[in-house]
Amino acid sequence: MAHTALLIERLLQFSLQHSLIGELDAYVARNTLLDLFGLSEPWADGVPEEHLDVPTVLLDALLDDAAARGLYDGEVPALRVNFEARIMGAVMPRESETAARFEQLRQTQGVRAATDYFYGLCIASNYIRTAQIAKNIKWDYPCKYGRLEITINLTKPEKDPKTIALERLQPAASYPKCMLCIENIGYAGRVNFPARQNHRVVPLTLCGETWYLQYSPYVYYNEHCIVFAHEHAPMAITPRTFEQLFDFVTQFPHYTCGSNADLPIVGGSILSHMHFQGGSYAFPMQSAETLCRYRVPEYPDISVETIRWPVSTVRACGRDAAQLIGFAGRLLETWRGYSDAEADILAETMENGSPTPHNTVTPILHYDEKKGYVLDLVPRNNRTTEQYPEGIFHPHREIHHIKKENIGLIEVMGLAILPSRLAQQSEAIAAVLCGQTDAKACRAAAPEHADWLDLLVKKYGTALSPEQAQDAVKREIGAKFETCLEHAGVFKLTPDGLAAFDRFLTALGCEKL
Repeated sequence: MAHTALLIERLLQFSLQHSLIGELDAYVARNTLLDLFGLSEPWADGVPEEHLDVPTVLLDALLDDAAARGLYDGEVPALRVNFEARIMGAVMPRESETAARFEQLRQTQGVRAATDYFYGLCIASNYIRTAQIAKNIKWDYPCKYGRLEITINLTKPEKDPKTIALERLQPAASYPKCMLCIENIGYAGRVNFPARQNHRVVPLTLCGETWYLQYSPYVYYNEHCIVFAHEHAPMAITPRTFEQLFDFVTQFPHYTCGSNADLPIVGGSILSHMHFQGGSYAFPMQSAETLCRYRVPEYPDISVETIRWPVSTVRACGRDAAQLIGFAGRLLETWRGYSDAEADILAETMENGSPTPHNTVTPILHYDEKKGYVLDLVPRNNRTTEQYPEGIFHPHREIHHIKKENIGLIEVMGLAILPSRLAQQSEAIAAVLCGQTDAKACRAAAPEHADWLDLLVKKYGTALSPEQAQDAVKREIGAKFETCLEHAGVFKLTPDGLAAFDRFLTALGCEKL
């Protein structure tokens, strides 16, 4: 008991240092935590002074103690994470206080000071799980398009059998409607839905409507934010979308902001709630070279170009937001109805007697001091065929052993988010290439990689040094992701593909320079 009481005091000390709570709030937080852990009185002796960047070490000890007390099932990782949010919920500022502080900083010190405060709050509250994120494996892959960034995501652990069994027993629930809804703030969670007592958002106004800014708990890149609509309504790319993106980037010029597409296969993992993603980060796509330049007579103050990038992209730049928004609306309208059978692009097909649309756009916007607004418009098509049942412009089956999920906004920008299984599997393959492990055993352990492993052994042999083997596997994974992106591009960077791309730009009213 004494050990737990001291941990509570140390957590209160941390929370005061990071301005999660004030001196008077500490009394309430202390009593809340004592009640949570079933303690009748607080720690009576001194508390060692310490300065921690994050509360992970304190939370781990408190969580072990809570499991031992039977406060949650310690064998279920999801319940451990949920109880952690419950602990931190006791030392969080109220939602209205967070929003007021954000707006005060925004008005007095500028928008960057406001986002710095809010991002710091989300780290200190452990909503952004920095200790887990640090385990992710990252590297750069130089390629003919410049570079790509590869991440093996270890933040989300694989579900264990007990968790899966408990999830099956969960009654159907419709609250919150999805993981983005505003009702998530303070939600206690369940085994198949994360607790959000330490979750905070700040309200925004985009084009006269209420939206909210939050950060992703998994931060795949610096200040990875999510901007979501108040209303739980499906993703929809419309001319209004471009107005909203420009409004956001005008208010937050240090952030990139983009939207996933609004169709299955080419969209993100959440299609049920309108949202954008962004952050303070320079993505590889932003450094892509120009392929061809165009002019659009109706929009004389903007420049238009195609870029050397595996996922076909039309880039429009300029300082006149209205012209850029107008051009984006025209591109969207043109692309929605555009077909080019030679390039396997059909705008719609008939299914069960009804037309099914296939064309949409992934828009991405950032602000550059020299160029002004930089708007990347990525035409997408989600049509499937017998040859490509998952999608013509989706990673093809020969890539699925590395990446079979949708190529969404983040991947389009050149950042791979690969499954955690690849961490151990890539180590096993590297062990074969340096002669530490037999190839037969590796094939048996990871049969999905068997053909790939044979190719790597043929290419590199089995006498590399451990460092050479690891580098080789990373290069080959990078090459696979590069191919994934090429599969997603509707206009290939081949003579025929570039000719098809030019036909589309002509249909759009662009004139090549």
